[in-house]
Amino acid sequence: IREKNVVLGAPSTRTFATVIELADMPPAELASTIKYQAEQYIPMSLDEAKVDWAVLGKSSKDPTKNEVLLASIANSFSEQRLDLVESLGLNVVAIEPDSIAVCRALLPVGSTGGRVVLDFGDVTADLIVALGDSPRLIRSIPTGLRSLVKASAQNLNIQEQQATQFILKFGLQPDKLEGQIVRSLESTMTQFVSEVVKSIKFFQTKYPEVPVAEMLLSGYAATIPGFDTYLSQKVGLPTKLATPWQYVRVPQADQTALQDIASQFAVAVGLAQKGDV
Repeated sequence: IREKNVVLGAPSTRTFATVIELADMPPAELASTIKYQAEQYIPMSLDEAKVDWAVLGKSSKDPTKNEVLLASIANSFSEQRLDLVESLGLNVVAIEPDSIAVCRALLPVGSTGGRVVLDFGDVTADLIVALGDSPRLIRSIPTGLRSLVKASAQNLNIQEQQATQFILKFGLQPDKLEGQIVRSLESTMTQFVSEVVKSIKFFQTKYPEVPVAEMLLSGYAATIPGFDTYLSQKVGLPTKLATPWQYVRVPQADQTALQDIASQFAVAVGLAQKGDV
């Protein structure tokens, strides 16, 4: 790898992103407006954060307003990351929330209507509801693989290492191990599904004319056996294991070799695709 320019990803626990509505105005005026109004939207002092935005398009309810994606990251975290990466001889050209990168990598070409992108990580799950090819709702749900491992270990009275092995091998398949793994995770998954459903309902309330077509799964949601079927049944949406290779030329032999861990590449691919750097 000879490239020295890099785009850094920032986890959802370290960033904040939301979609707001502002009056339609020239870019210079918008920049000034956001500078003075951003503090009412982001959960940190402007003196302690970096803030950026992107205009997504006209509001569905008021054509005199635009929907604007607003994102922020704490200076303390971003500067620490910058120092680390630049000390390796690399040139940081941008920092971006992981949730935005995942959305860019996984949404299909020419995407229309509504779609849910769910990236299930170690500690949290990033949930993005997109309209077309851009996010309209971004949430971080505090449930990840570690939550499942802890619940299974406690309910089955086994070590966390063994619980991890069971979850990654048997997952949420009710016919495996007499359904013990699924039952041990029922409470945790019920709470998680509730948060997913609430997010989708919020989107549908704001965009009642936009149907949500499917849910694209990434991270551990794409590798834990039965996770896709379980979610589809509980949420009532078709689920699909997303591929990060749709915009990348990857030989079929390599795709086959990487199949078991392909979903782990979504953030990196989305960051690499950032086109405005």
